[in-house]
Amino acid sequence: MAEPSTVPTWRKVLAAILDFLTVFFGLGYVIALVTGETTDAGFSLDGLSALVLFACIFAYFWFLPKFGGTLWQRILRTQP
Repeated sequence: MAEPSTVPTWRKVLAAILDFLTVFFGLGYVIALVTGETTDAGFSLDGLSALVLFACIFAYFWFLPKFGGTLWQRILRTQP
């Protein structure tokens, strides 16, 4: 019987970092566009819009692994 291959830890950590950065900057900018909180340097979320971003980040890391993995987990093939 073949042993299941283990995924190197560095790939899991890299996937988590890239997922966070992708969601934070990608969804953060989209939320800023919708709420009018863009700046010359990018975006600055306050109050409810910041809370919405944090909820989206939580949902991303909570729900997507249950459906085959997050974007970077799939790209780096860290899911068993």
